[in-house]
Amino acid sequence: MSFFDTVLATVQTEFAGTFDPEPLTRVVLRLSVALLLGAAIGWDRERRAPAGLRTHMLVALGSSLLILVPTQSGMSEESVSRVIQGVMSGIGFLGAGAVLKDTSEGRIHGLTTAASIWATAAVGITAGLGHESTAIMATGFVLLVLAVLRRLTRPRHNGFTDEHPAQ
Repeated sequence: MSFFDTVLATVQTEFAGTFDPEPLTRVVLRLSVALLLGAAIGWDRERRAPAGLRTHMLVALGSSLLILVPTQSGMSEESVSRVIQGVMSGIGFLGAGAVLKDTSEGRIHGLTTAASIWATAAVGITAGLGHESTAIMATGFVLLVLAVLRRLTRPRHNGFTDEHPAQ
């Protein structure tokens, strides 16, 4: 077997199951649901925070992918649980980047955005695990908190605010 035959055989082996309709549909569905639900949450944040549409879409997609691949690879539930723990810890660092302290006013900005990033990761994980209806319901609750409850609450003057200062 020549070098090129070996390369061709390896490429064919790597992509052998890629176009099988059942797993392909499963992957496309789960990643699409995660992406769309991340977009729904990000759309709300886009109007109020630096971490908006694209950030939330990428968080949901990445979280979904990081769960989808291990489950497809046949990892044990215990191993997948560790992956979930790692994803959520890592997202905590990303959310921390959304939090700003305005030293002149003594206010903290971005807590809601950080929480929405964390919740978006959870939605992505849920979709990646194949629980799309649960992910859709959770997104509805996130949007309820972000949009509906915003109208019921007054701006707080205790040093915390959901909005970022004008830039």
